[in-house]
Amino acid sequence: MHTVLQWDTAVMHWINSGWSNAFFDWLMPALRNKYLWLPLYVFCFGWILFNFTPRQSLYAILFAILGVFAADTISSKLIKNTVQRPRPCQVSSLEVIQRVSCGSGFSFTSSHAANHFCVAAFAIAVFGHYMRRWKHLWWVWAFLVSVSQVYVGLHYPLDIIGGALLGIIIGMSMGTIGKHFMREAKSIEYSEK
Repeated sequence: MHTVLQWDTAVMHWINSGWSNAFFDWLMPALRNKYLWLPLYVFCFGWILFNFTPRQSLYAILFAILGVFAADTISSKLIKNTVQRPRPCQVSSLEVIQRVSCGSGFSFTSSHAANHFCVAAFAIAVFGHYMRRWKHLWWVWAFLVSVSQVYVGLHYPLDIIGGALLGIIIGMSMGTIGKHFMREAKSIEYSEK
């Protein structure tokens, strides 16, 4: 375990310090800012409402919200409070380049990673066949938001991996359930016509 944590710290330093440049200093803090990604999710909710029946839209949005709520709650309340791993920016001996406020919370797992990978997994599970090859951009988006957490000094790579796995499991699960309810809603609405 000690070797894994050493590797984790080394990769964190490589991303946090080794990738340093003016463009990333602007981009990475912006990627983790809700004002950048919130319009994307609002657009997606609008797309759902426009392209599906009211009941289908309700189930899609409901299960997406439940998925993110579950991912965030399990990550931030259960896992973080159990593991209690300090953030890199809280460990003075690590000499982390701190690009945003460090905060007082714990590090493992990354809730940003859990939430965004949950959304990506849900979107692909439910709407992947509509997006075809473009669906993989959801993984790219979630990865960029997550790696920005390492770049700004708030998380280690293992925090991101743990959060991503948690988000993917919950997102795929909620997506599978949501898709089932959407199919049921569609069949009920057709039978009512």
